[in-house]
Amino acid sequence: MKAHILNKLETEGLITHEQSGKIIAGELMAPFSVHWELKTLLYLGVLLLNVGLGWLIYLNLDEIGHGGIIAGIALVCAGSFAYAWRHRVPFSPEKTESPSPFYDYALLLGCLTFLILEGYLQYQYGFFGEKYGLATFLPAVLFLATAYRFDHKGILSMGITALASWVGIAVTPLTLLRNNDFSDERLIYMGLLLGAMLTGAALFLGDRNIKKHFSFTYLNFGSHVLFVACLAGMMELERYWVFVPLLAAVTAAFMGYARREQSFYFLIVAVVYAYVGVTYLVFQVESFLSEVIFFYFIFSCGGIIWFLLNYKKILSPPQQ
Repeated sequence: MKAHILNKLETEGLITHEQSGKIIAGELMAPFSVHWELKTLLYLGVLLLNVGLGWLIYLNLDEIGHGGIIAGIALVCAGSFAYAWRHRVPFSPEKTESPSPFYDYALLLGCLTFLILEGYLQYQYGFFGEKYGLATFLPAVLFLATAYRFDHKGILSMGITALASWVGIAVTPLTLLRNNDFSDERLIYMGLLLGAMLTGAALFLGDRNIKKHFSFTYLNFGSHVLFVACLAGMMELERYWVFVPLLAAVTAAFMGYARREQSFYFLIVAVVYAYVGVTYLVFQVESFLSEVIFFYFIFSCGGIIWFLLNYKKILSPPQQ
């Protein structure tokens, strides 16, 4: 507690000097949580373990042999899943707590080593042949099933990413715009379909209280894929009569959801993508003079400042 607050309470006679001293001592001696620091270190440890094993295998490939490498990776994968299965808790549609400190990390290690094993088999032996879709479909099914059975949001994200890869979209935030050819009409429409499916899954399962805490993960992926697909349709296909109303509808839907759930994050997502779309349309109007565009940026920046100052009012539910 801040010293000036204690001094004010003392001045007003609400507490004594001795009580103030005890409060200060209690604040100084109170334990503080390192929960997230430890979780971050443990997750980092799992990732570094996979990197270290990969590097060790690379350096000793000739001595170990392909059979030994595959057997070792398979044992780590199977052992991780066996540990998680042994310590599992009964399935519940509600959120469940981890039964042991290493439960979540064993699951993560098992899924990561499964990907390594699958990739190694395909690279070395062509295990899946030309059926590359199967190589991404299997992890998607496994990870989604694992996420629900063991209640793991990190593995849910991996499952959604694998599902997106199956339909031909790299959905991770840093590669979404860089690694995809959005001039491909099929890819744009698949993005719309995938985004709608993820958003629909979040709303459907959330309304039925089936792992409702997964809804944010679904919506986080679904919203970005939907918005990027809409913008790509505007910019690459130039079908404004389709994608401009669609972008407006998606923006309104997510702003409505943000207001209902009091979510500043999804409000920001909707406003930013809508602003990008409107700005692109403004630059497409060739008759606009440079002065008009200059004033557009002035007023739009003012609108953003107004939005940041008044977002709490926007998120406030309507008065009954």
